[in-house]
Amino acid sequence: MNMIDNLKKMLERGEDSALLRYSLGTACHKAGDLPQAREHLAEAVRQDDAYSAAWKAYGKVLAELELPAEAAAAFESGIAVAEQNGDIQAAKEMKVFLKRAKKKSAHEG
Repeated sequence: MNMIDNLKKMLERGEDSALLRYSLGTACHKAGDLPQAREHLAEAVRQDDAYSAAWKAYGKVLAELELPAEAAAAFESGIAVAEQNGDIQAAKEMKVFLKRAKKKSAHEG
């Protein structure tokens, strides 16, 4: 049984949490399952909107799914959260990702 299966079993047992959803989302992302990654990361930030790492991962997945406007919105939320939490490095990284998403969105619009 791989990590994704183990995490899904925990979810099935009712052990739902932002951390579990983040872990499942990042594992799905790593495995190349972007739709599942998006679903779990969206749930992670819904459950805990102050989870800057989840916002960053969610934005990256949205960007990879070619949804630059949605990715930009996620990064903007993540930057605000990271700055509020004092997570300066995450905020810096998301600002770079935000610029890329906005640039891509402008090219498509």
